[in-house]
Amino acid sequence: MPLGLVLFLLDVVLIVHAAKTGRFSPWAYVILFLPGIGGIVAELAPEWLGSYKGRRARQHVVTTLNPTGRYRQLRDELFVVDTIANRATLAEECLHLGKFDEALAQYESILSKPLGDEPAFMLGKARAEFGLEKPEAAVATLEELKRRWPDYQSPDGHLLYAMALERAGHNDDAPQHYADVSRYFPGAEPRVRQAALQHLMGRDAEARALAEDVVKTLSRAPGHVRRNQKEWLASAQRLVRS
Repeated sequence: MPLGLVLFLLDVVLIVHAAKTGRFSPWAYVILFLPGIGGIVAELAPEWLGSYKGRRARQHVVTTLNPTGRYRQLRDELFVVDTIANRATLAEECLHLGKFDEALAQYESILSKPLGDEPAFMLGKARAEFGLEKPEAAVATLEELKRRWPDYQSPDGHLLYAMALERAGHNDDAPQHYADVSRYFPGAEPRVRQAALQHLMGRDAEARALAEDVVKTLSRAPGHVRRNQKEWLASAQRLVRS
């Protein structure tokens, strides 16, 4: 029997097995796209996937092979059981996929519910507005969040506020907010964004000083930190040379 036919029959058997054991997605796709070796991976991977790195790798495989699969699954779950938790999970996935219109609609629906009045959902709404190129709306939403929950802190939310101010043209206020959030944000992004804005505003000396400080700090950081921050390190290096 030709080897190709043997591999094909083996893959069919393994796909059926994956379906019966509740592992059709994503392993059926792995088997189809990697004939022969895909079947081995599909059978050996589940045990390995119990680890943290394995779970991350599995999510990457799922997203690569079927990027909207989780989105469709979450929509189906919401159709069956309409809860705030299901809407919030779907809204987050919509943000991840760039479906900002749908994300905004979901967050607005959540916030209108008696138990949906939470700062995290208002932050999600602002993220959707920013994604829709509505920075003024995002600024207003985040200011309302701060007014209603003055003790709520979110590094990502504060950075988003600074970015929305910049996008809306409030360049007198944005640099200070970049500076404020950089004091507790876990990464160099706020300082690099602040330096880039200062450069656009013609404040080259300030921009270069900020960028040089980022480069100096990251050059002394451990290797894994530099790898995680490589995008912002490269941006800071470009600003130093500009």
